[in-house]
Amino acid sequence: MIETVGGAILIAFMRICDVTIGTFRTITVVQGRKYQAAVAGFFEVLIWIFAMRYIVQHLDNIYNLIGYALGFSLGNILGISLEEKVALGYVQVNIISPHKSEVIAKILREKKFGVTILPAEGKSGELSILIAIIKRKFLQDLMKTVEAIDKRAFITIQSSRPYRGFIHGSRV
Repeated sequence: MIETVGGAILIAFMRICDVTIGTFRTITVVQGRKYQAAVAGFFEVLIWIFAMRYIVQHLDNIYNLIGYALGFSLGNILGISLEEKVALGYVQVNIISPHKSEVIAKILREKKFGVTILPAEGKSGELSILIAIIKRKFLQDLMKTVEAIDKRAFITIQSSRPYRGFIHGSRV
């Protein structure tokens, strides 16, 4: 019985590892980081092959199959959680605050966020759109700053992949 459960735990652990690595690999592929994606892919597949080898050798054990599925599920949770902590890459934050755009831009710039102000027109008239392209690891700080000034600001966040140049005045 110990070997039966031990094998299932081993498989679950291997799946947690390879799916977690796979989450990072997927993000690096999307961000165009081909060498990091290749290294991650190597270890992801290597671990997966060892897990599959063990499962195929012990197909009669239902616990191994449950361990495989459990490891996959937990690997997704762990991979996404770790990626949120590491916060690879950049995001573009668009902020629309009908009455406090200038204040938000001023304070964000004081905090070393690069902000571009674009004139715009909405249903209720003229307004400004603030655009900041920042490293994802600074997103929570930017969001807290904006929300402290205007809790009703309309904010969108999208992944960004800078092509060339630099982000003037931005944090390092």
